[in-house]
Amino acid sequence: MNAPSLPGMPTTPALSVSAATKRFGGVLALDGVDLAVHRGEVVALLGDNGAGKSTLIKCISGVHRLDSGAIEMDGHRVDIPSPRAARALGIETVYQDLALFDNLPPAANFYAGRELSWPAWLPRGMRFLRGGAMDAATSDLLDRLQVTLPEQRVTVGLMSGGQRQAVAVARAAAFASKVVILDEPTAALGVRESRRVLDLITRLRTEGHAVLVISHALDHVIEVADRAVVLRRGRKVGEEVPSADNQQRIVSLIVGGEG
Repeated sequence: MNAPSLPGMPTTPALSVSAATKRFGGVLALDGVDLAVHRGEVVALLGDNGAGKSTLIKCISGVHRLDSGAIEMDGHRVDIPSPRAARALGIETVYQDLALFDNLPPAANFYAGRELSWPAWLPRGMRFLRGGAMDAATSDLLDRLQVTLPEQRVTVGLMSGGQRQAVAVARAAAFASKVVILDEPTAALGVRESRRVLDLITRLRTEGHAVLVISHALDHVIEVADRAVVLRRGRKVGEEVPSADNQQRIVSLIVGGEG
């Protein structure tokens, strides 16, 4: 079942998941979960540890395969057997470990495994890298997303936690034509660095990305998310428009108390 769209939002979700079910042995990790995310929308995925959040995004990202249920992109059913397949469909995921190469600068991290090279008729291992083009494209994207970093040749390992997170999110934005998934993007960040990441999430929405965010920081969810979907013990137990007024209702859904 698709969630109601916001005013001015396309009626067909960029991403929708229907009746998603996943087992690991005797553990039912997902039990008939429905989810929809539209372009230009931020949806927060909430729940305690073990609620099924990570399993769901890993199924969307091609790490796991659903046992049953369906995933659709722009209204068309898709098969996502691997992370490579997810990326080909326009889905990029930033996990908590960021998966950055600390010894490389931002541009090299952006294009790791997708390097621009020439001439095209040669096998990839024999081509020349287009380093200038990759540097310029990275700089243009960072400027567009208003991400401020040290001089571009500085390696990622010398950057702050917030700057590293910004590099990972910007890399996802560079290659995600439809959906960006962020797993705890402000975890372990200070107030100022969290602020920068939240601003970046807002800019992703403005650029028309569909953004799915896992977060335990309810104040951050209230600030940037258009909707909050709550999972508990593998099931979807509620959906709210997050605000200060219904914060306690959302907490009750997460922990299983009375709303």
